Amino acid sequence: MLNPVIAPSILSANFACLGDEVDSVIHSGADWIHFDVMDNHYVPNLTIGPLVCTALRNHGVTAPIDVHLMVTPVDALIEEFIKAGATSITFHPEASQHIDRSLQIVRDAGLQCGLVFNPATPLHYLDYALETLDIVLLMSVNPGFGGQSFIPSTLTKLADVRKRIDAIGKDIRLQVDGGVKVQNIAQIQQAGADTFVAGSAIFNAADGSGANRYDSVMSAFRAELSS
Repeated sequence: MLNPVIAPSILSANFACLGDEVDSVIHSGADWIHFDVMDNHYVPNLTIGPLVCTALRNHGVTAPIDVHLMVTPVDALIEEFIKAGATSITFHPEASQHIDRSLQIVRDAGLQCGLVFNPATPLHYLDYALETLDIVLLMSVNPGFGGQSFIPSTLTKLADVRKRIDAIGKDIRLQVDGGVKVQNIAQIQQAGADTFVAGSAIFNAADGSGANRYDSVMSAFRAELSS
């Protein structure tokens, strides 16, 4: 398995001081910054767009920005986030009319591409696409809102995808998003995940103020992943 990656989701950050929030969580050891992009069509919520990604890059953020598109259609926003400075882009296969074409747009721009699976979405979309992917993201909550509880059946699904990835021998990240916290991250890793999106578990656990305010929770995550 690949080295573990922790990707705080800014969906739970304080948007009144987003640049500072991102700086602080990176300073405390975050590997990636996760963007949850919702359009109030594919999911019942409206969040952020490419201008926020551009603003963070202009602010000086150099960490990988991992964009998860919960939108339909996807192709136009893929192109906008490429321009805005995304590092990787994932989307839901049922939100694209032509999955391979959407993936190709990301690949042609030199970014990492991936597919996202909701808790009840079948994995058959991987049958002809897995070898072209850099990331498989499993939602462990129903998408649309932060702060939800982890759905236990995701562990079985993780093990299934891990077998598929190992069978083809390619370095593909297996990412989990939803309800990830210090108390369950080790179990999620044991099921096969190597990339962990956490929002409220990180941003609601600030310890004090300043650049080090997320040190405690990030250290706790790292301790669980190395145990």
